[in-house]
Amino acid sequence: MRELDESDIIKIFQKGFGIKHSEDVDVLSLGKIKVVAKTDTLVESTDIPPGMRLSDAARKSIVACVSDFAAKGIRPRYGIISVNLTRGVSRSKVNEIVSGFKRACREFDVTILGGDTNQGLETVFNVCLFGVGDKIVSRGGSRKGDLIFVTGPFGYTSAGLGMLLGKRRGTEAFVRKAIKTITSPIPRLDFGVKNQRYFTSSMDSSDGLSATLNEMSRQSSNRFIIERIPAPKDLEDFALSYGLDSDDLVFNGGEEYEFVFTVSPRHKGDILRNAAHSKTPIMEIGHVTAGSGIYVLRDGRQSRLRDLGWKHFRQ
Repeated sequence: MRELDESDIIKIFQKGFGIKHSEDVDVLSLGKIKVVAKTDTLVESTDIPPGMRLSDAARKSIVACVSDFAAKGIRPRYGIISVNLTRGVSRSKVNEIVSGFKRACREFDVTILGGDTNQGLETVFNVCLFGVGDKIVSRGGSRKGDLIFVTGPFGYTSAGLGMLLGKRRGTEAFVRKAIKTITSPIPRLDFGVKNQRYFTSSMDSSDGLSATLNEMSRQSSNRFIIERIPAPKDLEDFALSYGLDSDDLVFNGGEEYEFVFTVSPRHKGDILRNAAHSKTPIMEIGHVTAGSGIYVLRDGRQSRLRDLGWKHFRQ
């Protein structure tokens, strides 16, 4: 019997609660006010690689939620934090964790209202953020003829994780850049909020670009044609030097707190101007057409891009 993976477990919960499909955030109405909420969990054994400081891990647990808000075009305002710490944790480590949370809150203008503390076998951070917004950008709103963009680039996190695990090295500049994407990711919050009205669909890409593209295609019942792979030149050089597949690093690595979005061609100029003004790196990677699935176009031939992104319980 096949073991359950993360997707299987999510579907069981969705069926149990009558939820038709997932979004990056959840929306609830309190009278005329629509509250937007997101929760995320960071676990030491799966999410904190060797060499990562607890302050960076604490900040990253908030970033994970902020990135989902960014993809929906909503600004988070308040938060609740629960922490699970090991017995005998030192005062200095607790202070380090607090400093990471505070840094993220200053960075994204989030106020923490409270939370919970527990004792366990490893460090776990659970963050829930809240915001207010009339609408969110769905994962499944793309239309035929839309252009596909990503904030980015992609692939550095896969390379950086190999370096933190001591499996690979690289030039000093590349190592520094790759590791920084893991320890200090930058969610594109301002860009998402400013350009929400132009997005027809959008989704956070932290589970891997192939997973994100496939989910957006599935929910919109459209085919996505990828004409340009968002791989920077230094990443391609790194992959070549180690005999790695740069496509695998770009599409299947995960942990990039970027997002994928689709826009009508008539708004391409607005998107490019706003990206330049906010110094947000974006790249047009393809277009939406009739059909289903994700296909990468190379030399006039299309090949299917399957979902090989990160899924808990499958890795």
